[in-house]
Amino acid sequence: MKKKWILVFGALVIMMFVLTGFFVTQLKIVGGLDEKEDLIVLKNKLWKVQFSEKLEPSSVNDRSISILNQEGEKQKTPVSLSDDQKTILIEPPENGYELNSYTLHLSNEIQSKMGRKMKASIYQQFIVNESLPIAESKSKLNEYILKRMAEVWEKNDHAVTEEAAMDSAAGESEKSQDHSETNVQVNGIDEADIVKTDGKYIFQLKDNKLQIIRATPAEKMALEKEIIYKQSFYPFQLYLQDDQLIVMGTSYEGQASEKKTADMKIAPVHETTKAIIYDVKDKKNPEEIRQIEIEGTLVTSRLMDSKVYLIANKYPDYWLLRENPEIDIRPRYSDSASHTKMQAVTYDKIQYFPDSKETNFTNIAVIDLEKPTSNIALTTYLGSGDQLYMSKNNLYLAVTNYMPMAIEKDDSFTPDTTVYKFSVDGMKVDFHSSSEITGTILNQFSMDEYKGYFRIATTKGQVWDNSRPSANNLYILDENLKQVGKLEDLARGERIYSARFINDKIFIVTFKETDPLFVIDGSNPKQPKVLGELKIPGFSNYLHPYDENHLIGFGHDTKVIPGKGTNGQPLIFTDGVKLSLFDITDLSNPKEKFTEIIGGRGTYSQLSYDHKALLFDKKKNIFSFPITVYENGKAKNEMDWNSTFTFQGAYVYNIDLKKGFSLKAKMTHHNQNSIYEEWENSIQRVLYIGDAFYALSPNKISSYELGSYKLKGELNLNK
Repeated sequence: MKKKWILVFGALVIMMFVLTGFFVTQLKIVGGLDEKEDLIVLKNKLWKVQFSEKLEPSSVNDRSISILNQEGEKQKTPVSLSDDQKTILIEPPENGYELNSYTLHLSNEIQSKMGRKMKASIYQQFIVNESLPIAESKSKLNEYILKRMAEVWEKNDHAVTEEAAMDSAAGESEKSQDHSETNVQVNGIDEADIVKTDGKYIFQLKDNKLQIIRATPAEKMALEKEIIYKQSFYPFQLYLQDDQLIVMGTSYEGQASEKKTADMKIAPVHETTKAIIYDVKDKKNPEEIRQIEIEGTLVTSRLMDSKVYLIANKYPDYWLLRENPEIDIRPRYSDSASHTKMQAVTYDKIQYFPDSKETNFTNIAVIDLEKPTSNIALTTYLGSGDQLYMSKNNLYLAVTNYMPMAIEKDDSFTPDTTVYKFSVDGMKVDFHSSSEITGTILNQFSMDEYKGYFRIATTKGQVWDNSRPSANNLYILDENLKQVGKLEDLARGERIYSARFINDKIFIVTFKETDPLFVIDGSNPKQPKVLGELKIPGFSNYLHPYDENHLIGFGHDTKVIPGKGTNGQPLIFTDGVKLSLFDITDLSNPKEKFTEIIGGRGTYSQLSYDHKALLFDKKKNIFSFPITVYENGKAKNEMDWNSTFTFQGAYVYNIDLKKGFSLKAKMTHHNQNSIYEEWENSIQRVLYIGDAFYALSPNKISSYELGSYKLKGELNLNK
């Protein structure tokens, strides 16, 4: 009898293990849904529901997945399975959702490739809003932030790690001469830089100083005025609009003293974005006319039609909110035109992106330079944005979604990008729409707007992951950010190194071992197509239009050593800086017409990561940039690449369509026998005024005769 009970007990234990194994390995939804019954989404919501296992494709269809409106009517929402086969994509209706309540139904007929199903069907209720929700009150804002942060804290508790053509608006001053302007992405929309000129004077930021230099005549340059700021203010951006100079940077002046959390009613200020506006009609005595401070770090800015559009991100002390839910954590700002003390953004000016899991504030401020006493327009969004593209009518903020929704670590996870579109009308910047894009972008040149369509180039996946190789994609979206066309899986196993959109032509450079230049026809937004492809050694970090039939590439030459890397992979060494002149006359057969290689391994230029370092003027035949040159030493073997510093300064090229690149001049501020780079003597920008060419470093400005590049004058700024 005892033996019988032992057998029965053993059978029960085995059955429990089997049942436990079954339920543990049941198919689960691990991300993309929200338990809230009053979940708010926007009209173009794209559902991305992530599962714990790869799904059986035949079980993913409009029978097992549906969206019903308030009346129980099934909506026309296309359903597909993503490349990872773990994520179901549910697109919105063709014209977006109507303002209504809906239910997303996921049937337990969905199954994994192993045949496992969910324990029960899932129903997700949601409400569609036309505009972004507003914070309304402290309790509502704090509750919403705490909910977002709870997901982060929960993940941390589970030890889940996260990956983490060219005009500007500069005006004339006195008897200014013809002069160069900042190299910008969009005609008529200026971008801030460390140097500006009005055709007679040069304005330069150096450390925590503003320097105003009389540049003409070039033989008699003089420092007219130097403004030294406190160490707590670090300026690094300038705009010049007629006789107004705008200095922008990060300030640490307004920090609040530390107090006990329980006693704090307002979160302390740690850093702010400060903008100081001067009247520089009298260059020797500039007059400060306005000072604006906004909590957060300066992300970027633009100047269009006498209005500065400024974006600052604030990362609050959320631990304070966790300990004291009644604390006021809103961003604050001050504007000397109306008040000098920091005041909080009102709750009706704080909106949040329903789908975003970002927990910082993005502040968008607009300053009207034509009305120096008028209030700034400031709107705050609970969400994020780290790359900006701006057209005449719209502003686009893109943020990388590093945090996966899954609570389990997934090594196959790679981030995507959310794009937020804002309509721009003078002082009004209003949220328009948003969209989630597969993959991540490189920089602002990965985005563009043309004839109402938004185009964006992305990379998805990891370059060296052979089991899930990276892919490069182009997406075209309509005015409501609904996808209308796409090109996917370009150059598998590579990533995008540069992109340029020129009207209906799109150029994308990818790289792993060679540099494929893709020429894409975007004239039909619904059906973009690759017209031609060119594979060459090296890669281009930056593309610049020369004329309608030629494109300039700026990047690096490379050396490939086969079979020397991990698992027999080739080793890729970056060599000298490479200039390429591409002939795109025949779009189906692009050619690298001319090349120029500068230096060896270690050679670099600011132009590789900052387009504002370029001076290009086709009429004057100037292509110039700062550069640091290292020359390769004698190698003992193919793996031994010794290099030695030989030069820092600026190169000036002429470009001839029959002869290619012709080096016309080199200028340097380094001592002749320098064996190391000297930051204070490193040329950072070049420009021209009239018939004079100027090279600028922190310690010196030198001027040259345009064309012959003979030295005309020098101004020592090291006082």
